[in-house]
Amino acid sequence: MSELKIIIPVYNEEGAISDVISDWTQTLNSLEIDYTIYTFNDGSKDQTLNILNQLAKENQKLYVVDKPNSGHGPTILKGYKENLDAQWLFQIDSDNELKANEFEKFWKARNDFDFLIGYRIQRNSPLPRIITTLISRLTVGFFYGNRVKDVNAPFRLIRTSKFHDDILRIPDDTFAPNLIVSGIANLRKLRIQQFPVTHHHRETGEVSIKKWKLFKAAFKSLIQTIMFRFK
Repeated sequence: MSELKIIIPVYNEEGAISDVISDWTQTLNSLEIDYTIYTFNDGSKDQTLNILNQLAKENQKLYVVDKPNSGHGPTILKGYKENLDAQWLFQIDSDNELKANEFEKFWKARNDFDFLIGYRIQRNSPLPRIITTLISRLTVGFFYGNRVKDVNAPFRLIRTSKFHDDILRIPDDTFAPNLIVSGIANLRKLRIQQFPVTHHHRETGEVSIKKWKLFKAAFKSLIQTIMFRFK
C-alpha cells in the first residue's frame, strides 16, 4: 500500500502547472515520503495535457490521467475513488493559490488525526466566491456539524481507511464532494486538525465558473450535500 497519493484536478492551467508539479515534487522529496502525484486532466483546451505528459516523462512520481470534461468536483471524486489503496490521500488544486511549503506541518501532525485540512487566510477571491464559501460552511455545519472552518478548502489530508466506504457512496456527478467529505469528518466524530494556509492571488488562467453560474452551481452542490446526509 502506498503511503501517500496526491490528487490534483487540472483544467486549462498551462501557465501554472509546471510550477505546481515542481514545487510539490521538491517538497515531498524533501520530506522523504513514499508518494505518487496523480493529475487528472479534465478535458483541458489549452496545452495543459501536453505539458503534463512531458513532465511525466521526466518525473517517475507523476502520473497523468486524461478524461473528458466533467467539472472540478467529479474530477476530484474520480481521483479519490481510484486511489483508495493509499494510506493517505491529499487533495490540492492546480491553480497554485495554495503552496506546497504549507504541507510539512500537515504531514508531521498526521499520526494523531484522521482529517487534516487548511483554512484559507489572506484570501483574495471575488465576493461571490466568498459568499458561496460562507453558505457552504453554514450548510455543512447545520446538517453535519460545525467543526470544520473552511469546508471546501482544496488543501486536505485524509486518512483513507476512515473515509473509504463513504467516498464510494458519493455519487459520481457530485458538484462539490469535498463538502461531503468535510461533513463526514464531522458526522463520524473523526479526529480533525486545522491549520491556516495562506491564499495567494491567481497569477495565471482564470476561474471556470463565474457570477450567476457560480450561484447556480453552489445551490446544486448544497442540495446534493443535504441529500447525501439523509441517504
